[in-house]
Amino acid sequence: MRFLINLLIGWPERIAQYLLALAPLLARIVVGWVFMLSGWGKFHDLPHLIDLFTNDWGIPLPRFFAPFTAGVELFGGVFLLLGLLTRISAGALAVTMVVAIVSAKWSDVDSLETLLGFDESEYFALFTWLAIAGAGKLSVDHLLLRWIGSSGQPTTPG
Repeated sequence: MRFLINLLIGWPERIAQYLLALAPLLARIVVGWVFMLSGWGKFHDLPHLIDLFTNDWGIPLPRFFAPFTAGVELFGGVFLLLGLLTRISAGALAVTMVVAIVSAKWSDVDSLETLLGFDESEYFALFTWLAIAGAGKLSVDHLLLRWIGSSGQPTTPG
């Protein structure tokens, strides 16, 4: 039994230790690229986005929130690609996904299966993971923390 557990759980875990830096890198590249392009597209069609915010989704202050949302997506995507300010960018994008679900998709929700089937729900899960786990070792965040000699732990002044 020990042999079987070690073979099926222990061995893959040991191999995964060598690949740990790749998981957040891959996640950041995929969602960073998608949201950078999405934000860029929204900036280039702001009148349409403002119309959606106003007439279809009922989002307040559409002339403010439409470009704000486009900016969060564009710059959040760029920052994720770089691994810079990853936790802040991923957190902002996670909130954006919650707003998208509540404002644009909520009327379609008839079950948990439907809710979890939305692309926005999947992005929310990935952004939440990045916001909690961070950018990983292959990131500007990691390089900056190494440069200042910090483990990322807050220090007390004085």
